[in-house]
Amino acid sequence: MILNKENLANINGNKVTKPSAEILALPEKVIQFGTGVLLRGLPDYFIDKANQKGIFNGRVLVVKSTSKGGADAFSKQDNLYTLCVKGIEDGVNVEENSINSSISRVLSASQDWAEILKAAHQPEMQVVISNTTEVGIVKSEDKITDNPPQSYPGKLLAFLHERYTAFNGSAESGMVIVPTELISDNADKLKEILLDLAIQNKLGWDFENWLKTANHFCKTLVDRIVPGKLPEAEQKTIESELGYEDELMIMAEPFRLWAIESSSEKVKEILSFETADKGVFIVPSIDKFKELKLRLLNGTHTISCGLAILAGFNTVKEAMANEDFSAHVLKLMKDEIAPVVVNEDITYDEAIAFAESVIDRFSNPSLEHQWQAITLNFTSKMQMRNMPLIRRYYALKNEVPQLTALGVAAYILFMNVNKDGDTYTASTNGKTYPIQDEFAEILYEYWKNPETVVDNTLGDRRLWDKNLNNYPGFNAAVKSYVDLLQNKGAKETLSNLHSERTI
Repeated sequence: MILNKENLANINGNKVTKPSAEILALPEKVIQFGTGVLLRGLPDYFIDKANQKGIFNGRVLVVKSTSKGGADAFSKQDNLYTLCVKGIEDGVNVEENSINSSISRVLSASQDWAEILKAAHQPEMQVVISNTTEVGIVKSEDKITDNPPQSYPGKLLAFLHERYTAFNGSAESGMVIVPTELISDNADKLKEILLDLAIQNKLGWDFENWLKTANHFCKTLVDRIVPGKLPEAEQKTIESELGYEDELMIMAEPFRLWAIESSSEKVKEILSFETADKGVFIVPSIDKFKELKLRLLNGTHTISCGLAILAGFNTVKEAMANEDFSAHVLKLMKDEIAPVVVNEDITYDEAIAFAESVIDRFSNPSLEHQWQAITLNFTSKMQMRNMPLIRRYYALKNEVPQLTALGVAAYILFMNVNKDGDTYTASTNGKTYPIQDEFAEILYEYWKNPETVVDNTLGDRRLWDKNLNNYPGFNAAVKSYVDLLQNKGAKETLSNLHSERTI
């Protein structure tokens, strides 16, 4: 039995959350550009959850840009799919399965463009969501009369112009536009491109004014790991338990965050799904969420990855299963990162709560996150994510952030690279890792003289935009940890640190 509308009645509702007939009849309120797993695992998850609670009461028209695959599976399953949430939340194992019914139709931009434009005439259509990857929000020379325009901004402008025309430019016909692409100031950039395209297409001052004043462009930050398809054996097990086959089944972690920037009451009213789940925030500024994610999630990953690899761990969950390593990561966040992210917008309690959610996420037994992948562009990530924290820590406490210094020492040892032509590799514990780091050549040269490698690396402003030797005690601490890691190994170093903390 496949998952579709007809077979819903035969599916056991005790094992999976099912939609009601009323939900399947709700009007389309959202046009979504993209069918990717992040959209299905985050925005569409929130919309479905709100519909289940009788809050948002609207469904999603999905526009598929690529010409290959995907829409057939949606058609076959009446746009239903199973979302399996697996992982740890608040220290507790979570496994939840739900049939998501948020999507009403999936239309192909290349084959169904006229039908997509027709949807602009629907009064209930109020929201635009997109995730077209980082290269989706780009300037183009699109003509909105093309069938369809090539770029995402071109398609969106054509849709908005169709809506403007259909409703005679009324202010009420404007839309809430919520891009989820992972680029800074995503909505501002999209709006700028749309206005440029409107001028290129000679759409007139009245339309340009409507675009600027009647529509709400909301910057956003999204955060949820959605690996997508489950391993084949695991999917078959779940299908057997639930009693149906689902070609569109995907998995997501329990953690979810969608921060949307707006001070407008109208936006809050239209995006009423905010009230259905603790993971959605409509706030005047999303900077708080960006800072928490950058420092406590991304920064912790970055400063820990060299140490984890030196300790012989391949994946994040494997490292977190080690008592010493997990204690190290938690203390790093609580003692050295959380205190220095506190500002007028972020309380210490908020930082600690976010740190604890990071521990849950790192420990998720269902995710295979490779430490090697985190070492990509290791130096520039440390420069952006961790170096400002060192400066703030000294300003706050005027002492060495010891666990950060250990992470820097591990970075220096990991970046003792080998060179073959233009290719760099690192070797540790009998394994060889490819190194993709624009500063690999600098570390390669510094390691020709091991006696001065720490002094030279810490003092190189090309790497850190500052001389780390100027921070009192930092050089000595890093050298001490380099010696410990070389002579005792990463696991023993961690074990000794953990023992000292618990005496």
